[in-house]
Amino acid sequence: MSAGGRDGGGARARAAQGSQDTAPRAALALLAATQLLLIMDTAIVNVALPSVGEDLGPGSAGLSWVANAYLIAFGGLLLLAGRAADHLGHRRVYLTGLALLAAASAAGGLAGSAGTLVAARAVQGVGAALAAAAAFALLLLAFPDGPGRHRALGAFAAMGGLGGVLGTVLGGVLTDLLGWRSTFWLNVAVAALLCALAPRVLDGGTRGAAGGFDLPGALTATAGLGLLAYALVGAGEAGWTSGHTVAAGAGGLALLVLFAAVERRAARPLVPAAVLKRPCTLLANLLSALGQMAMFPMFFLVSLYLQSVLGQSPLLGGLGLLPLSAVVVATAPLTGRLIHRLGLRATATLGFALLAAATGWLALALDADGTFASTVLPPSLLIGAALPLVMVTTNVAATAGAAPGETGLASGLVNTSQQFGSVLGLAVLVAVATGAATGTGAAGQTAGFRAALLTGAALAALAALASVRLRPPGRVPGPVAAPTGADRVGGPR
Repeated sequence: MSAGGRDGGGARARAAQGSQDTAPRAALALLAATQLLLIMDTAIVNVALPSVGEDLGPGSAGLSWVANAYLIAFGGLLLLAGRAADHLGHRRVYLTGLALLAAASAAGGLAGSAGTLVAARAVQGVGAALAAAAAFALLLLAFPDGPGRHRALGAFAAMGGLGGVLGTVLGGVLTDLLGWRSTFWLNVAVAALLCALAPRVLDGGTRGAAGGFDLPGALTATAGLGLLAYALVGAGEAGWTSGHTVAAGAGGLALLVLFAAVERRAARPLVPAAVLKRPCTLLANLLSALGQMAMFPMFFLVSLYLQSVLGQSPLLGGLGLLPLSAVVVATAPLTGRLIHRLGLRATATLGFALLAAATGWLALALDADGTFASTVLPPSLLIGAALPLVMVTTNVAATAGAAPGETGLASGLVNTSQQFGSVLGLAVLVAVATGAATGTGAAGQTAGFRAALLTGAALAALAALASVRLRPPGRVPGPVAAPTGADRVGGPR
C-alpha cells in the first residue's frame, strides 16, 4: 500500500476514533441539560406560586397542591419508569417523558383555573419521572464503571446544584417581567429543543430486558409509592396523626408489602430478588435517602431563614445559595479523581462527615441578629464541597453492579430513594423547626431552624457511620474499558 493510502487509512481511523470519543460527551451534555431542566423546573414553580395564587385565587391549600401533585406523581412513578425504560427502550421512554412534560407545561401555561393547573402539574410529574429515570439509565449505558462514569455523575451533581439556584433566580425574574405563565412556557421551549437533539445523539437500540412485564408488581409498587408520597407531602398541612396522613401512609405500606409478596411469585418480577440481595445496592440506596433527608431540607430552611429572619426578598434569598452552588459546580468534576485516589468507601465517608460537620456548623451559627456573610456563607461553602461527594459516591455505589438490562431498574431505585428521602426529610425537618420554634419572632424562628438543621446534621453523621460498610462489587475506582463499538449511548455490545 502506498504512503498516501496508509495516511488516508490512518486519517479515517483517527476520524472514527474522534467520533467515538465525541458521541458520549454529546450524550452527557444532553442528559445533564435534562437534569438541569428537571431540577430547575421545581424551583421555578415554587417561586411563582404566590403570583399563581393572586391570579387564579386557589387559596393556600390549592397552592400547596400545585407543588404536591407533581411530587406525588414523580415519586410514585420513578421505579416503574426505570423498569419500563429497560423493556421499551431507554430513548423511547426518555422522549415520551420529555414530550409529556412539554405538553403538560403548555397546559399549565394556559390553565384558567387552579384545578386545571393541579392536573397539569400531576402530568408534568409523570413526564418528569419517565425522563429522569430514562436519562440516568442512558448515562449508565454511555459510561461503564470507572473514571468516565464518575466524571459523568459529577456533571449530574453539578447540574443539580446549579438547577436549584438557577430555577429560583429565573423564577423570580420571569414572574416579575412576564408573569408566572412564562415559567411553564420555558419548560416547553427547553423540552422541545432536547427532543429535537436526542435522536441525533442517543441511540434507539437500548432495550436490554427480556420480554414480559410484571403488571401486578407495577400496579402495587406505583400505587404504594404514590400513597406513601401523598401521606408525606400532606403531613405538613394535615398533621402526622391526622386521618388522611395515617390512612394514606398505612395504605401505601400495605401495598408495598403486597408488592413484595407479588414479586416472590412473579415469573419476571419488576424488581428481581437478586438485585435486592446485593448488600452494596441496598446500602447505597439507604445512603442516598439519608443524604437527601439531610441536604434537601437545608436549602428550603436556609432560604426561609434569609427571608423571614434576615428580611431578604425571595429573589435575594435564592441568590444567597449561589456561592454554595458555585462550589458544587467547581467540586463535582473533581469527585471522580478523589474516588480514584481514595476509593469509593473513603470518599463517601468523607462526604457525609463533611456534610454533618458543615450542617452542624450552620445550625450553631444561625443568629436572629446575624448577617448572610457571618452566619450562612462560611458553612454553606463547606456544604457545597460535601454535596457532590455524597451524591456521586452514592450513585456510583447504587449502580455499580447493574447489568446492561438493569440500568433502568438501577436508575429507578436510586431516584426513588433520593426522591423519598427529599420528601421525608423536608416533612420531618419542617415539623422539627415548627415544634422547636419558641415564638413567631426572629429569635423564636431561629431556634426552630437551628433544631431542624441539627437534626439534619445527625442524619448525615448516621450516614457517615453506615458508609464505612460500603463495599461495592468489583474494582469500582479503577478504569474499565468501554465495550467495543459503543460509539453512541447503548451502541452495539
